[in-house]
Amino acid sequence: MLVKKSSDIYEKLSVLANGAKFDVSCASSGVSRKSAKNQLGSTSRFGICHSWSSDGRCISLLKILLTNFCINDCAYCINRKKNDINRTLLMPDELAKITYEFYRRNYIEGLFLSSGIVGSPEKTMEMMIKTVSILRLKYHFNGYIHLKIIPNTSEATITEAIKWADRVSINLELPNRKSLEYLAPDKKMDNILNTMDFITKTIDSLQQNKTLYNSRGGQSTQLIVGATPDSDFDILKLTSELYKKNKLKRVYYSAYIPVNDDSRLPSTKPPLLREHRLYQADWLIRFYGFSVNEIVSEKKPFLDETTDPKLSWALENLEFFPVEIYKASLESLLRVPGIGPISARKIIQLRRFINLDLNSLKKIGVVTNRAKYFITIKGKFLAGKALYDRPEQMKKLFNQQKLTQYQLSL
Repeated sequence: MLVKKSSDIYEKLSVLANGAKFDVSCASSGVSRKSAKNQLGSTSRFGICHSWSSDGRCISLLKILLTNFCINDCAYCINRKKNDINRTLLMPDELAKITYEFYRRNYIEGLFLSSGIVGSPEKTMEMMIKTVSILRLKYHFNGYIHLKIIPNTSEATITEAIKWADRVSINLELPNRKSLEYLAPDKKMDNILNTMDFITKTIDSLQQNKTLYNSRGGQSTQLIVGATPDSDFDILKLTSELYKKNKLKRVYYSAYIPVNDDSRLPSTKPPLLREHRLYQADWLIRFYGFSVNEIVSEKKPFLDETTDPKLSWALENLEFFPVEIYKASLESLLRVPGIGPISARKIIQLRRFINLDLNSLKKIGVVTNRAKYFITIKGKFLAGKALYDRPEQMKKLFNQQKLTQYQLSL
């Protein structure tokens, strides 16, 4: 294989930043850490230096690979070893200095560092750790750092990585062993899951040490959507287990983008709407009290892409409605399309003191043009009682009003 090597620092940055763009699992750890004397930067639980994109992802991170050399041959990865691409490597002191200089110029607010594998997983991980330790110790960088954990790295090295980073992550990529072995023969799911278990235990054991950066940052992972026939049920079932067992802060879903000519992979367009629906379903599991089987099941393994999953559940369970605003529990309010966790809590707080109507509900954040079909206020139906006896007419109404085109922001 012919390999072009980059030497110019700007060309290196371009190559390595481009190689990192397919990893979507970069977001704030939720850690709030104020700036300190003789240190540079800070983090906020609302984002990295208060920077979030409109869909909830953080911005102004230097998102980069240490190297795009790799010994693995993952079918979906642009950096796989068989690809004839421009290859390069940044040494730890180079990358640390670049990050420091970018921060000083207000170009970035943190670092997301991943890497291909050069030499061995252990050697590569040690170079990544050296990069962030130089940032922390030499440049007194107190800002946000997200560090990817490379599979097949020793427990001692993983522990060291956790100590320096605000968040760590190791990507599962695919939801079952068969799919992973098919597209990434060099990776083993059991090894990755065991590493996630170790990270969970290590973070728990370090919780009390507030001097460490990852005292509350935790870990996350990423799953590729659409590269294999795996269903939304497969994906969300695994996701739910990871949230419970490994206390993951986030699972990220990445619509598969064809970057390699490989017979094992589909040549379809990226399933971006499916990715969006998975994020919405994930939100329902994490914050709304829904179980996986209420959203998808073995009999209905895929999400309805024409309707967001909460509205889809409501239309299939009209016997649950209408919900009385003045009597409903928090759990019941969270089942109403158009009512989120914040507005549900405000309803419970305010209904003791004021008379609520559609206008006041709208002011506290309820999407009333959706919620009014599923609630009563002091026993009064707001959108026609007869609709509840005719579910098909209810569905037709939503389609006519194109309510399915408007989604709540995550």
